[in-house]
Amino acid sequence: MLISLRGGHVVDPVNGVDAVGDLFIEDGRIVAPPAGRTPDVEHDVSGHVVMAGAIDIHSHIAGGGVNTARLLLPEAHRGHRPRPANTPLSTAGWSTFETGRLYAQMGYTTVIEPAVSPHHALHAHLELADIPIIDKGFLTVLGNEDFLLSAFRDGASQDSVVDYIGATLEATRAIGVKCVNAGGVDAFKQNIRHFSLDDVVPEYGLSSRAIFQKLQQAVNATKIRHPLHLHMNNLGLPGNVETALATIDASQGLPLHLAHVQFYAYGTEGKNGFSSAAARFAETINANKNVTVDVGQVMFAEIVTISSDVMKQFNSLPGGRPKKGVIFDGDSNGLGVVPYAYRVSDFFNAVQWAAGLELFLLVNDPMQVFFTTDHPNGAPFTTYPEVLALLMSADRRAQYCSRLPAEVLELTNLPSIKREYTFYEIATMTRAAPRRLYGFEDRGHLGAGSVADIAVYKPQTDKAAMFRNAAYVFKDGNLVVRDGKVSHYTKGRTLRVRPEYDRAINSRLDTYYDGLYGLPRSMFEVQDAALPATAAFSEVPCRS
Repeated sequence: MLISLRGGHVVDPVNGVDAVGDLFIEDGRIVAPPAGRTPDVEHDVSGHVVMAGAIDIHSHIAGGGVNTARLLLPEAHRGHRPRPANTPLSTAGWSTFETGRLYAQMGYTTVIEPAVSPHHALHAHLELADIPIIDKGFLTVLGNEDFLLSAFRDGASQDSVVDYIGATLEATRAIGVKCVNAGGVDAFKQNIRHFSLDDVVPEYGLSSRAIFQKLQQAVNATKIRHPLHLHMNNLGLPGNVETALATIDASQGLPLHLAHVQFYAYGTEGKNGFSSAAARFAETINANKNVTVDVGQVMFAEIVTISSDVMKQFNSLPGGRPKKGVIFDGDSNGLGVVPYAYRVSDFFNAVQWAAGLELFLLVNDPMQVFFTTDHPNGAPFTTYPEVLALLMSADRRAQYCSRLPAEVLELTNLPSIKREYTFYEIATMTRAAPRRLYGFEDRGHLGAGSVADIAVYKPQTDKAAMFRNAAYVFKDGNLVVRDGKVSHYTKGRTLRVRPEYDRAINSRLDTYYDGLYGLPRSMFEVQDAALPATAAFSEVPCRS
């Protein structure tokens, strides 16, 4: 069936398009204008903005941390509507069903969960398979486990580390590698409560710098497209911009992605010893084209922090809002869940809000900065439309600034920044840039051959309202959203990579697991038999 979208303002940075035009869909793909054929279905989208489906590169939507948050905060689910017939699980605010529905209504068609411990991979895949409409994937977490740190300590070759990474990616069916507070999670188990870039993990004699550099080099050598996805040391601490700048300096010119960098954009100015250092951070990002970042924007809302950085989460327990939390220290990479509420009247929260927007507005190239709130750590993903509106309107930002504590405005450059994002820049940051970062050849653009993941928005003065409810969303050519409501539920795919590696590493890992756990390593692998019949996978190619 041939489908046409007529007369929309097509915004497609990958192909350099920012003009009125037509799109054609057939067999789930975008096709070139067919000569002499009349479309079977035609949608008049004149006066609308047409983009590829948006891609969220970093959002906690599945896995042990998300499920623990569900159990910790039952009050977050009260008041949600009852479960409709024939829908999976429930429609509670944290449910898989609602995740797919709400993302789709905003025009998102691909979402990546950024942190799943290898031993929790099956749980994560079961949840991902239950999320409707959108495609998804996850990053597996390495950098604090005994096998890897022992290999670094003992001088193992880079090839053997590459093989270990390849085996882990295959066993977990992941799309890339995340490292959280390199070495710091293991140091926490040895009663260390603060861990910076040049601090050493006692048992292994390795600094955090050495661990992340070796892992960064090895991930690059696997030829997977996504570089090491790094959660740096000293998250949330005053003055931690120094750690962030030192980490960039240590990146050796190799590709490196830094996660939720708003939480590292802090100086020590002012009477409270806490200020925005976003301008200095952005200047360094602009000067280092090998580095990409996602922001992790804070918005004023009730949230829950979910992180494998158990050191940070343990230290955050006293400030929880409400005062409860979970610290799981049994796995090599750990897990902490602590609820929180960001308040506009809170000096520190207001600085965080301003610092994130500064980073968005001061990083020059939208191919280097990615649109995230680190859901749910900075804000729920449902706040994305409001964040987009803030980026597109200096007046809207000024309205927010008028509500901030007066001393905050003295410690941020935000009021003086007049830049306003264009639709083209929004599409670059949320479509073209994620496509390049993850190596997605089949999405993030509207050229012939791409999957027909398309979002159509009706322009409004209120950009938040515009992006909250898309006029049309197509997923693989199926119309799934109309007038801001899901009209048709489909099953998305889970994206993974399969780099080449020497499979001799598997026998070493079998021996290691048998000696350490008394269990075969296959117990921790994601097996076809354990997945629902509806689970479908798609492979993202590695570099040649």
